[in-house]
Amino acid sequence: MFIVGLFTWWYGAGWKQRLLEAREHMASTYDYFSIDLLARTLFSPYRQISAGTVRGPIGVQMRAWFDRLISRTIGAIVRSLVIVIGVVTLLVTLMVNTIVIIVWGLVPVAPIIGMVLMSTGWVPWHI
Repeated sequence: MFIVGLFTWWYGAGWKQRLLEAREHMASTYDYFSIDLLARTLFSPYRQISAGTVRGPIGVQMRAWFDRLISRTIGAIVRSLVIVIGVVTLLVTLMVNTIVIIVWGLVPVAPIIGMVLMSTGWVPWHI
């Protein structure tokens, strides 16, 4: 009876809990990198305190325009790199979670498979 209850939990509530944890891990990773926010603000100035309009001679206005242009370029480069790193991290997290979920289903039958292999004389490596 104990083994039936164990298998019932493992392949029922346990697997559901593992799937929910994997989903939460993916959501946490997505939230950590804020990919949607970075994409929306891709060309916003990067850490520029004064990005407003500048009044004065044409030289001052041109310098402010170039400052904003450089700031937006740096911001786009930094945000693009963080987006790429975030997407790669999400893909790695997805692969790891998929492997964990597959292995979760195989763990209870591993001793049975091991006993069958042992009884047939199979050796994992030859020395």
